[in-house]
Amino acid sequence: MLSSMFTAISALAAHQNYLNVVSDNLANTNTNGFKASRVLFQDQYSQLISSGSSPTATSGGTNPTQIGLGVQTGYISPVFTQGTMQSTGRNLDLAVQGDGFFIYGSNANQLYSREGSMSLDSSGNLVNSATGLNVQGWPADPITGLVDTTKPVGNINVTTNQTIAQATTTAGFAGNLDSATANGVPGIPVGMGVYDSLGNLQQGTVTFTRTGPNDWDWNVTSPATAAGKGTITFDANGQYSASTGNGTVNLLGSTGANPVKPVLDLTKMTMLSAATSVTVPSEDGLPAGSVVNINVAQNTGVVSLVYSNGMNQTVGQVALARFTNPDGLQRTGNTMFKVGLNSGNPQIGAAGVDGRGMLSAGYLEASNVDLAQEMTNMILAERGFEANSKVITTSDQILQALVNLKQ
Repeated sequence: MLSSMFTAISALAAHQNYLNVVSDNLANTNTNGFKASRVLFQDQYSQLISSGSSPTATSGGTNPTQIGLGVQTGYISPVFTQGTMQSTGRNLDLAVQGDGFFIYGSNANQLYSREGSMSLDSSGNLVNSATGLNVQGWPADPITGLVDTTKPVGNINVTTNQTIAQATTTAGFAGNLDSATANGVPGIPVGMGVYDSLGNLQQGTVTFTRTGPNDWDWNVTSPATAAGKGTITFDANGQYSASTGNGTVNLLGSTGANPVKPVLDLTKMTMLSAATSVTVPSEDGLPAGSVVNINVAQNTGVVSLVYSNGMNQTVGQVALARFTNPDGLQRTGNTMFKVGLNSGNPQIGAAGVDGRGMLSAGYLEASNVDLAQEMTNMILAERGFEANSKVITTSDQILQALVNLKQ
């Protein structure tokens, strides 16, 4: 009788753990990045009543006789299936599509999570919105704007109160030079606006003069301090063929700015029997602009600043970690995990590389809790607890009957 009671008690404890896991899963149905847990039971040690015997020449063998002594919770682990992507429309909300984890904290004390709601703190550091932990990644080189993902990860700092301009390096000319123009006649002036390193617009004039059947010279004729000249050659069909000279214009910038030295792109010009219509439709300079938005690139997680003048400046890239055995991670709360004894070391790198998954900006990963499955598990836990409670009651009734035999 006592054995059946203790067996049933072990089952009550196991099903209580089962119900605890189910309740935790249900409580986190709407927790972004949450991973549901599952429970596996194992039977306990069995008491050997008879070891059995092997067959002989005159009789067959007998099987062992054993009585189980209960059940125990064998395994509780998170289930790392992909959660549904929920659109938020917020660019600093990120979700991983794949096996990667966001890295939070510091290089010496890293935590890992699938929850990717991010924001900036007062110092401009990219942090997890809920915990304030720093997002780990790679800062961009302040001069080249390149990100070296082979370096150790660190904090990503975003300075949003800065203004930036871009000096013109290329000016694109397009349009037609009338093939009926005679050699040596007064040149055709074309106005050109370019930006210096401080974002000031500098005006110049490039004059085209025909010097041969298919050749035109160009010279910078204004302002007087500017320099630059060359020759453009067209083929028999009036299409651009070649150009000679250095192709570079040198204009003085505004006070404190570097000289502007744009290269003239003349490849889109023609010489046909039509009116002259040369313009400068494109140049890559930009006036001064301030930060208007922070952008995170889809898939790669490259973080950049968007300026009011249309310029994009890379400031860093979000890193991801991958584990050989994510089931071995230890939960620490706040939808975070830390390295466990059996998880393996984090394999840190860029999104989209070595199976770390891709990043989706403007989305958060929803909890992967399956409500239908958890409601079913709750019923199973309840019925298992109820049945084993009945075993204890029945064992008690039998013991009571034994006590009453004396009467």
